[in-house]
Amino acid sequence: MHLAVDAADRPLRLIETEGQAHDISCANELVEHLRTKAVIADKGYDADAFVQAVRATDARVAMPPRSNRKLKRRYSRTLYRTRDVVERFFNCIRHFRRVSTRYDRLPDNYLVFATLGCAFEPFVRM
Repeated sequence: MHLAVDAADRPLRLIETEGQAHDISCANELVEHLRTKAVIADKGYDADAFVQAVRATDARVAMPPRSNRKLKRRYSRTLYRTRDVVERFFNCIRHFRRVSTRYDRLPDNYLVFATLGCAFEPFVRM
């Protein structure tokens, strides 16, 4: 599951992929058409093409470089620390048992319940 969240903990886009798919496989789809000032992601999204695509939209990129990268790219550690918003959102979604244990066989059914989890997430925090 790949998720784009804004600074106010609101989900912007949810994409479901296979379990063995790499994070970068849907990175462009995840951020396309989003107007943002910064894209904060983990090491799994670190690819030159993705970084250039984000920078082409005049957005800042805050993701640590992969450990096997020959030329280490600099990033803002203070901006990267705000990534906990995404982690907290995933934690709240995982409280929905059907999403966390993935009972559904069909990906579309799982995506529906993950979307419902995103919709009900603000009520969980009340």
